Amino acid sequence: MSTRESRYRRHRFPIEVVEQCVWLYFCFAINYRNIEEMMAKRGVPVTYETVREWYHKFGSAYAARLKKKRARFGARWHLDEVFIKMNGIQHYLWRAVDQNGAVIDILVQPRRDRWAALRFFRKLLHTAARAPRVIITDKLRSYAAAKKLILPDVEHRQSRYLNNRAENSHQPTRMRERQMKRFQFPEHAQRFLCVFESINAPFRLRRHLEAVTKLRFLFVRQGGAVLVSSDS
Repeated sequence: MSTRESRYRRHRFPIEVVEQCVWLYFCFAINYRNIEEMMAKRGVPVTYETVREWYHKFGSAYAARLKKKRARFGARWHLDEVFIKMNGIQHYLWRAVDQNGAVIDILVQPRRDRWAALRFFRKLLHTAARAPRVIITDKLRSYAAAKKLILPDVEHRQSRYLNNRAENSHQPTRMRERQMKRFQFPEHAQRFLCVFESINAPFRLRRHLEAVTKLRFLFVRQGGAVLVSSDS
């Protein structure tokens, strides 16, 4: 028995159904009950509780597999942080993307001081496995203080206008946050967003850059089977 088959052992539904449901949940702003209705329309009687269990069990594994296949990150990194309120307490979602818009990593933290920036930089270097040539941030002083310790030889540009790429990258997260009626805990936000960024980003079509015929071809190809079709 292969590794992929053993992972789905004793599951009632075929592998393709599990993969399709998890892919739908992370690629579109829908909830578990929406997926239950969509699958019922296709003759698959899966419940929303089952979809939730599949998300918790297989989401991280799918995300880790996609991370292994992504291209190398660029040498120019855009860093930004946004406010996230959970149970009345304000937290900060730190995010870094390269010049192509690929998300390098995210981190949910309760502060945005120098120590929070240091922790975020260390996480980025571990994920990317190399230092950038240039980092672009807003004028938050924590970035400059942490850069002196972690990345002293890297060029640092601070401007509220040069960092639109990172700010635009927050939009899909904000959409899911509204649809989920906010996150409950920092651990929940970190776990969901790490999987969400890894699965959603590769299937996010750039409609303004592609012809309609190519978009239709890509949309037909994109599905649960494409998402995790092979173990590597």
